Amino acid sequence: MQNIHGFYFEPHLFRSARHYSVLGRAPHEKCVQVDVLVTTAGGVEEDLIKCLAPTYTGDFSLPGAQLRSNGLNRIGNLLVPNDNYCKFEDWIIPIFDQLLKEQKEQGVLWTPSKVIARLGKEINNPRSYCYWAYKNCIPVFCPGLTDGSLGDMLYFHSFRSPGLVVDIVQDIRAINGEAVHASPQKTGMIILGGGMPKHHICNANMMRNGADYAVYINTAQEFDGSDSGALPDEAVSWGKIRGSATPIKVHCDATIAFPLLVSQTFAKKLNEKCQGNTR
Repeated sequence: MQNIHGFYFEPHLFRSARHYSVLGRAPHEKCVQVDVLVTTAGGVEEDLIKCLAPTYTGDFSLPGAQLRSNGLNRIGNLLVPNDNYCKFEDWIIPIFDQLLKEQKEQGVLWTPSKVIARLGKEINNPRSYCYWAYKNCIPVFCPGLTDGSLGDMLYFHSFRSPGLVVDIVQDIRAINGEAVHASPQKTGMIILGGGMPKHHICNANMMRNGADYAVYINTAQEFDGSDSGALPDEAVSWGKIRGSATPIKVHCDATIAFPLLVSQTFAKKLNEKCQGNTR
């Protein structure tokens, strides 16, 4: 396996984490170890918002009504001021204006991954994984792009300047095409958390009769029948992971397990691979 085919994560993992180890740290580095990323709307917007304004550490037990009256939104034990989203709106609406202009004047067909790439370009901040994905030409797929503040901003923009189209069909062709045309190389999935993107990346691998490697890291349980808690063997039954594969699920907080995984695998080989590609 030359690269990881798919890498999925939940938004909370990147609100305050350092996360560039598997992407490549500079645009000239030919050491990218990921072909595609898949995430939620929150996984995109929170990455961008943290470059515009800070998120604060709070507590899981803080009363919601009190936080609401103080203009604070709780995400687990993190607190996001309402003002952060005002700054996000001020930053992103002019970008949407430009996307609409390019759509009308140049015939650009925007997709969620193209929009995210453009946002990574515009944020121009090395603290952002969207920035590094853009720099390394790694598509970031987001099947639920409207399910968050990004959706709110698209909603607001549709009244102010109607007409912007974001085509999800082209993105499903793109991610499925990544899997279908991966052969003769093998594909692997590293999935942090669960939900829609977990299924999205597994389903793409079904188009090639399954991924060759799979690592799940989450704390969800199988007993409730959720896709988030489903063990890898369930994906084998659908042809999303090959029957000959030896997938693994790590029952652990991904913020603990994933850095350890990276430190003992990708990080050890990163310098060697980069040096080889610069010769």
